[in-house]
Amino acid sequence: MLKKIDEINMANKDTSHINSLENEAIYIIREVAAQFEKPVLLFSGGKDSITLVRLAVKAFYPAKVPFPLMHIDTGHNFPETIEFRDRLVEELGLDLIVRNVQDSIDEGKVKEESGRYSSRNMLQTTTLLDAIEEFKFDACIGGARRDEEKARAKERIFSVRDDFGQWDEKNQRPELFDMLNGQIDHGQNVRVFPISNWTELDVWSYIERENIEIPSIYFAHTRATFLRDGLIWSADDEVVYRDEHEAVEDRLVRFRTVGDMSCTAAVLSDATTISKVVEEIRESTISERGARIDDKRSEAAMEKRKQQGYF
Repeated sequence: MLKKIDEINMANKDTSHINSLENEAIYIIREVAAQFEKPVLLFSGGKDSITLVRLAVKAFYPAKVPFPLMHIDTGHNFPETIEFRDRLVEELGLDLIVRNVQDSIDEGKVKEESGRYSSRNMLQTTTLLDAIEEFKFDACIGGARRDEEKARAKERIFSVRDDFGQWDEKNQRPELFDMLNGQIDHGQNVRVFPISNWTELDVWSYIERENIEIPSIYFAHTRATFLRDGLIWSADDEVVYRDEHEAVEDRLVRFRTVGDMSCTAAVLSDATTISKVVEEIRESTISERGARIDDKRSEAAMEKRKQQGYF
């Protein structure tokens, strides 16, 4: 009996916690619509941006979400993610803007990397900043969470970028209680993080509670893979660099994050449902960023990219 009561109390606590996070995020999204002239929701097709879409739909229901989604497409995305992206925006009647890193390469604005650890992830910054300038967006809503990487914890919910799109981590505005200051100077824009106080487990718990559909790549499936540096890489495509001696083997894996294929590794898993994924995350002692090779380039890789204008 006591065990049953403890389980009920824990379930109520979890529900209350998720409700509080949801209410805060919806409040932030509504503040963005109220305070800015041209906001946009940065959409990758991953679980965090999918969660943001659900929150935005709830924030303005039954009206349409009053700002578009924008995907900066590296051209090296998982096919499952792109298929899901297109289906989602069609089903919800959302406006989608896509800008391609390949165009930035073709225009000579960035140079394609080559070699063992080549990736287009770093190249996204130029394409993103060009798109912000093209559409004159003054607020970009993103799915960053404070538990992802230590540079995230330095940011505010309304994080100001200068007229070059750069972030000054030493010059952050104070955010007192729930007072969100959206005042910016000409040329500046703001990155907004409505789920800044969420964790990976919170996101998955919300997805489970809301019964949100997500790309199949997040669930365990048999995939042709190879090992490098202790990580599991997809061999199902021609994007990920692979040495001749790196043997391909079928493994039961899933992806905890679905960024650029060239820098996103898989994890061994038999989790085929959301509830099993939630259980797996509860027991995990490793951050999802542990499967992102781009964060391992240097001690301050993420912070450096954010200073340059990366999301």
